[in-house]
Amino acid sequence: MENKKELRTWLDKFNLDHPLVIAGPCSAETEEQLVKIAKQLKDSDVSVLRAGLWKPRTRPGNFEGVGALGLKWMQTAKEETGLLTTTEVANANHVELALKHDVDILWIGARTTVSPFIVQDIADALQGTDKTVLIKNPVNPDLSLWLGAVERFYTADVKNLGVIHRGFSAYEKTKYRNNPEWQIPIDLQNRFPDLPLILDPSHIAGRRDIIFDLCQTALDLNYDGLMVETHHDPDNAWSDAAQQITPATLIQIMEDLKIRKEISESKEFVNSLKNLRAKIDIADHQLLEVLSKRMKIADDIGKIKKTQNVAILQTSRWNEILGKMILEGEQQGLSEEFVLKMFKAIHQESINHQKKVISE
Repeated sequence: MENKKELRTWLDKFNLDHPLVIAGPCSAETEEQLVKIAKQLKDSDVSVLRAGLWKPRTRPGNFEGVGALGLKWMQTAKEETGLLTTTEVANANHVELALKHDVDILWIGARTTVSPFIVQDIADALQGTDKTVLIKNPVNPDLSLWLGAVERFYTADVKNLGVIHRGFSAYEKTKYRNNPEWQIPIDLQNRFPDLPLILDPSHIAGRRDIIFDLCQTALDLNYDGLMVETHHDPDNAWSDAAQQITPATLIQIMEDLKIRKEISESKEFVNSLKNLRAKIDIADHQLLEVLSKRMKIADDIGKIKKTQNVAILQTSRWNEILGKMILEGEQQGLSEEFVLKMFKAIHQESINHQKKVISE
């Protein structure tokens, strides 16, 4: 699969002067609920109504969706508002039912993306279709797995494709339900700049109070659209209540968001940016030199440990370093999340250096 301008054709056909907005409830609950939400979104920036019909829950016993019954409700909402429709499909049977009920856009969920076998089955069921298919990132931070799913649909002659960034699971607790790991979609953008990229802030946030900030970050990073869970009565939603917002809140968010220009032709801007980037290049070079010096010290530590037959990992020392660096990082204006990631990577490289020394 190669990057081509044609990857954007389906999105360009919307002819929008703002990001594509997909919105609607986490789960379709009743026909009345779905149509009510659709009507509240009708005269806004929203182009596509979303609703989950088949809900793959983490544990059994939770609400798992109304299933195929909701497809008729989506048709009714479409007829009464003119909004396009989209839902998640997790197997070939879902695809068949969705196509029969003229669902416009299908999305592949994070739990499905992790399985190449299931993705291939769905791709085969959609062979040659003109429907648009959006692929959410896999649960774990694996760019190859994400792109592999996209390529399976592309190989099946499904040309209207896009990706949805919904964050990644992590062992450590953070302020997010799913860590955004922004670098992964940025890497995807660099490889396929014309593949439409959409943010799902609802599943990253897990709570409604940081939806706006996530949306603004996405627009700052040149994302093409947003998929936001909206409900007329979020607190009483049957699933994921804490992360859903009202249609009125979404409309206000879209008014408040700032859409950035990709570039400025101002000479002052160009020169200032050039000078600052030169400073960044120098700082990066110095950073690599410091890291290299640190790893040479790690080599010396490995030699000492080897002579005394001492284990590489010293947990108490590692915890001491981490605690101290987090505090110092905060004083330097660095977030705890960033310092943790950076020093975990440094620590792992240090261990690798010591392992090499000890095994020689």
